[in-house]
Amino acid sequence: MKPVTLYGTGVCPYCDMAERLLASKGVANLTKIRVDLQPEQREHMMSITGRRTVPQIFIGELHVGGYDDLSALNRAGKLDALLAD
Repeated sequence: MKPVTLYGTGVCPYCDMAERLLASKGVANLTKIRVDLQPEQREHMMSITGRRTVPQIFIGELHVGGYDDLSALNRAGKLDALLAD
């Protein structure tokens, strides 16, 4: 399974929902970057995604977007293939 990186904050319900969805898919290799604790990481996140909101989720090197995007991929049956090695 590919590694997943989630840029989020400590008080973000969409971040929590994204983590739960990924856990339900068996993702064990999740790196969570707290942009509320590391402002320089928010700047980095914005520079690589063009977005200010959290969560911002990467599967491997692929930016899939936020929770709504992740959930849409799952509903369309495409998330499992993205997570697979």
